[in-house]
Amino acid sequence: MTARIVLIAHGATQAQRQAAFPLDEPIAGPEMAKIAAQRWSCPKAERIWSAPEQRAQQTACALGLTAMLAEELRDCDYGQWHGRAMEQVQAEDPEGILAWLGDPAAAPHGGESIEHLIRRIGAWLGGQREVKSTIAVTHPAVIRSAIVHALHIPAQAFWRFDIAPLTVTDLRFSRNVWTVRCVGCSLAMQGEAGNLE
Repeated sequence: MTARIVLIAHGATQAQRQAAFPLDEPIAGPEMAKIAAQRWSCPKAERIWSAPEQRAQQTACALGLTAMLAEELRDCDYGQWHGRAMEQVQAEDPEGILAWLGDPAAAPHGGESIEHLIRRIGAWLGGQREVKSTIAVTHPAVIRSAIVHALHIPAQAFWRFDIAPLTVTDLRFSRNVWTVRCVGCSLAMQGEAGNLE
């Protein structure tokens, strides 16, 4: 059996637009109309999950998905940096930012390291391997972690994947190997082409 996991990045938030570390903020107002305008046709799925933050739940709802909450899909814990602009943190703690960007084991903010996030998401992926089809609405950091885990590549590669809002990443598991079908593909294009069916 081939297991398919479709990961959807939530709609844009104010924190993303301002290059800030997120709080549990909602999706920016105009973004909800943009999600509805996608007219995305949901592929069949045995399980549909959403990260617990409101931005992920709002995106799932706007896409017409009835999703169960998965605490494992929560965003990275940025500790004391939550709600602060990257520029502000960089001005106050340049060494901390450099450590965080350069060392996946570092957690200068007192929250979760990138390595820990990758392990957490890897464990969640392991639990989905026996399910034929899964959809999950979650965060760019979670999706990057899933790709790194699936491909068994160094954690430093985490920063090399660009996961924009409202994009799809499609992973497959077969014969004990993960493969990546698409990364950061437009949700609208996926719906039009029927590539997830």
